Amino acid sequence: MFGDFLFMWYPKRINGLEQLERFVARSGRRYTAQRNFDLGMNRHEHVSKLSPWVRHRIISEEEVVTAVLKTHTLSAAEKFVQEVFWRTYWKGWLEAHPKVWTDYSVRASELAEEIESNTQLRDQFLMATKGKTGIACFDDWTQELIESGYLHNHARMWFASIWVFTLKLPWELGADFFIRHLLDGDPASNTLSWRWVAGLHTKGKTYLARSDNISKFTKGRYTNITQLSNEALPAGSVAETPPLLPLPIHEPFKSVGPTGLLLTDEDLNPAKLIKETGPLVAVANFSSVERRSSLPISPNVLNFVCGAHEDASMRFKQMKSLNNSSVAGCKSVKEICEWALRNDLNQVVTPHISVGPTRDILEGLSKDLELNGIKFYQVMNQWDLMSWPHSSRGFFKLRKKIPKMLSELHII
Repeated sequence: MFGDFLFMWYPKRINGLEQLERFVARSGRRYTAQRNFDLGMNRHEHVSKLSPWVRHRIISEEEVVTAVLKTHTLSAAEKFVQEVFWRTYWKGWLEAHPKVWTDYSVRASELAEEIESNTQLRDQFLMATKGKTGIACFDDWTQELIESGYLHNHARMWFASIWVFTLKLPWELGADFFIRHLLDGDPASNTLSWRWVAGLHTKGKTYLARSDNISKFTKGRYTNITQLSNEALPAGSVAETPPLLPLPIHEPFKSVGPTGLLLTDEDLNPAKLIKETGPLVAVANFSSVERRSSLPISPNVLNFVCGAHEDASMRFKQMKSLNNSSVAGCKSVKEICEWALRNDLNQVVTPHISVGPTRDILEGLSKDLELNGIKFYQVMNQWDLMSWPHSSRGFFKLRKKIPKMLSELHII
């Protein structure tokens, strides 16, 4: 049934650019009118399907919006452009409130252990994650997610609502299930979207999946869903805004001497950064994909991320005419340091590592490199630098700034 579905998400950059080119014509008013309809497996032509590439910045938000606005006016493509900025907003919000990620990560790990000892929780969890609840739409979405690594955004909201309010399962286990199976699984977008549905992000706001809404936006594929909860009480204490921390400020990058580029899951095409690095002599890949959860990661996700890293290292190897010995795959801070020493680097540079498992694992990298006389630089993307200061509260604050930011980036 699902055997040939994954062709859409080959992980190479060229595949993402080809999908962007296919989608651009449909990104204007047609997208606005049809984007909320989930027509089922392998029938997601109403949306861009770009998220797996954008999540890993194989293609960037700036590239996507630029391509769209070469074909449509901002007015015509406003809804799609706003959807791109929603990802930016989630990332910026979590940067300012990193404790939310820490709390979620700790709780998800605790619940993963509890599944082993709590028979009732384990049975409920397995029923949901194997698509055996008897709620037809939910079970179909479960199978689609497992087989394809993708769900329409509306289906994600319905799924999360049913998980929390009908099945009464912890939201953290649902968010963990998503991040283990989604090709576009992102610490910010995923965690905060689940918190929003559960009533923990916006005070007094939950999201209740309703039978009539599901029927309307699946074009009648699911009707009269009688098992759904009729109420959605916040899944926890009343939402309070966690402590607001200042956004990261990195030491300005200075291109002095032999430089190594560190590629992570967070940005696999830092093209503008490459132009500024001077004598780039080595590239290292570090992926945290296997540590996005304490439970097993989907083979679809592992294969996509692994393939994306291979494509990125090959592109930069060819761009800078590097030899094989200077390109390395690293699995730890220790291996990154060994790579840097082996290549006699003065400095290592990487795109800013945002809140999530990659940052958690690489927290001590700067100190360890500097103990060996090697500087470590993180460089912020201009898109993020402009957007994140407006992302610490509600989305409306950022939305108001979109035209001005696009103008300053010379996109409009």
